Amino acid sequence: MRAMILKQPKPIEESPLFYEDVEEPFPGKGEIRIKIKSCGVCHTDLHTIEGDLSLPKLPIIPGHQIVGIVDNLGSDTHRFKAGERVGVPWLYSTCQDCQFCIRGLENLCEKAYFTGLHKDGGYAQYIVVPEDFSYPLPDRFPDLQAAPLLCAGIIGYRSLRLSEIKPGEKLGMYGFGASAHVTIQVARYLGCEVYVFTRSAEHRKHAEERGAFWTGSADDKPPVLMDSSIIFAPSGDLVLKALKILRKGGTLALAGIHMSPIPKMDYHLIYGERTIRSVANSTRGDAEELLKLAAGIPLHTDIEVFPLNEANEVLKRLKRSEIKGAAVLEIPEG
Repeated sequence: MRAMILKQPKPIEESPLFYEDVEEPFPGKGEIRIKIKSCGVCHTDLHTIEGDLSLPKLPIIPGHQIVGIVDNLGSDTHRFKAGERVGVPWLYSTCQDCQFCIRGLENLCEKAYFTGLHKDGGYAQYIVVPEDFSYPLPDRFPDLQAAPLLCAGIIGYRSLRLSEIKPGEKLGMYGFGASAHVTIQVARYLGCEVYVFTRSAEHRKHAEERGAFWTGSADDKPPVLMDSSIIFAPSGDLVLKALKILRKGGTLALAGIHMSPIPKMDYHLIYGERTIRSVANSTRGDAEELLKLAAGIPLHTDIEVFPLNEANEVLKRLKRSEIKGAAVLEIPEG
């Protein structure tokens, strides 16, 4: 099969992914093989490729927003049949018996594996995954439009929940890429008033198209304080700026898996029972709830589509904030 392979982490400007032939995988017990149709491109892919994350496996095939068709079943499988369409997210598997899994916090599992990090991901024609960590997809979403739901949508949904925003309250969003453009639609569905902070004029326009009440840069002062905020951009400097306009008792959720250092801050920025919390991965429950919501609202994913062999160029554009909505790789047949 054809795949984009990372052999050593390097800056994306050096085009470190290689388009090569690799051996097709075959499913084992409890696993299914998926013929991949599309795979979303995520900032976590960029952090993986550039070495911001510790890499437990090299070479590795990145990608964790995967849509495809089940084409081979391992032994002891029961959830899916050949020919069914499924999605695969970042969470590849968990141990299911550690203290976190037992408490319903499998996103914090000490022995969790992640797609495109511990196990080969979706920048390829086939992938093998545990069937218990794969999901049926709403019929209303074509393959390309469904891909961003599987990380941008899921992690955005968890971030929204952990921000403790209530219907009708004022929500701040910092950065407006793939995840934020899906999350704003859930927030608006809940009746929230959304304020978007981003450097990009194009992204501010996109936020307004998706229902933002107000847009500006992180240095601009909105007309009101935020009840809750989510930082999607991987910039630690934004934490201080967001806290300055967060009301007492408000929560600031940090949605990224990687962030630049947070500057030293004065205590008064968090005094008043303000909360800062990270968002670490997601659970199967998050995925199931988001996909149900996606069909019911219904959500709309704004995408730019590229062929698999252009993944290096797509990631360069992502790093430069030149993607409107989400980038999706279309996987070739054969």
